[in-house]
Amino acid sequence: MEKMKKGTISFIVGMFVGALLIVIVGVAVLSQKMFIVHESKYGFNETIFQLEKSAAQHKWGIPHRYDLQKTLKEKGGFDVAPVHVFSLCKPEHAYKILGSDEERLVSALMPCRVAVYEKNDKTYISMLNAALFSRLLGDEVKEVMGSASAENLEILQPIVK
Repeated sequence: MEKMKKGTISFIVGMFVGALLIVIVGVAVLSQKMFIVHESKYGFNETIFQLEKSAAQHKWGIPHRYDLQKTLKEKGGFDVAPVHVFSLCKPEHAYKILGSDEERLVSALMPCRVAVYEKNDKTYISMLNAALFSRLLGDEVKEVMGSASAENLEILQPIVK
């Protein structure tokens, strides 16, 4: 009976340690893949111009553009390097999610966001890896977010190195 108790405890501890290791490795791997980051071919202002131009050419709208440097300075007195965040929207994609009661919860991730920022005298563009994230969701969301992510990468293609 004592051997069975020790075996059961060892099994439970082993399962716990194994699960913990899986979580740690998963977080480490996913955190590196959660965002897509590219260096721009251009400086900050030209990157912004090219992004707006490319989005329009691909028939994506930009309903909002956030100047986070300006906002932090005005609202909190904080100085940060230039960061602009663009909300990219394509109504055809948005409707597939917003038109469904079951899928509407994903609206918290909409519209697609693309950030332009400077680091070490270089300009970068980053975005959520929506295609990776969408694998955790239902089929319709997976399809829509996968398509949107691929189209966003097409928008960035002429701008990034």
